[in-house]
Parts: sequence; C-alpha cells; structure tokens
Amino acid sequence: MEKEKIYTLRPHHGMCLAYFEGKGYSSSFCVHMGEVLEKLEKGAKVKLIVAGDEICAACPNLKQGMCRTAERTAFYDRSVLDRCGLRENEILGFQEFVSKVEREILKPGKRKEICGGCQWDEICKKKKSRWEK
Repeated sequence: MEKEKIYTLRPHHGMCLAYFEGKGYSSSFCVHMGEVLEKLEKGAKVKLIVAGDEICAACPNLKQGMCRTAERTAFYDRSVLDRCGLRENEILGFQEFVSKVEREILKPGKRKEICGGCQWDEICKKKKSRWEK
C-alpha cells in the first residue's frame, strides 16, 4: 500500500490560498500555487511549518532555501497558529486546517491584523474567501 503524501504548508498560506486568483510573484509561481491548491483540495494532509513549504518551492523570494522576507512571513505563520490553536509541525487534513482559518481569522475579520501590510492585501480585502460558507 502506498503511503499518503503529506504536504508541508506555511500556516499563513491558509489565508493566501483563500483569496488566490492567479496573481503572484511570477507566472511560474502562479501556475505552481494553483497546482498545489488543486492537490490540497483533493483531501490532502498538511504538516504546518514555519519555513519554506510546497508553495514556496517556486517563489522567486526563496534564495538558497532562505526566504528574503523570513521574519515577516514567520510572524504571519505564528499568528495563524496562535489564532487557530495549532502547533508548528502539526499534521491535519487540509480541509480541517482551512476551516479553522476561516472560522478563527477570516470570518471574524482578523486577517488584516495578521497580514494587512502584505503587498497582496488589495486582492484579499476585495474578495470573499473561497471557503466562506
């Protein structure tokens, strides 16, 4: 029996993916992020990490395994973990994870407190989360 793949995921990407619309750092990054989202939505499990993940693999800000905005993105990640009552290296279903992000951060309007200074804020604040019920 084949072992189920567990995807690494930065916790703040639970917010980014909620509003992703095919815009990003580069066209190859956007294609990659869309592909990762599609895989995750098929019932995947994720391991929450405060480091480069499956999505970061195609990011032009990742140089020699290090993010050029590491301090800021780590703040976003830890804020998501705290608000959702999760821990670094925790493994859970992707749908369970994004449901917590939706319930604890997005629905109550807490996203801006975490990542309101992000360069993509204009996209996020104009859209509804793809997971909003």
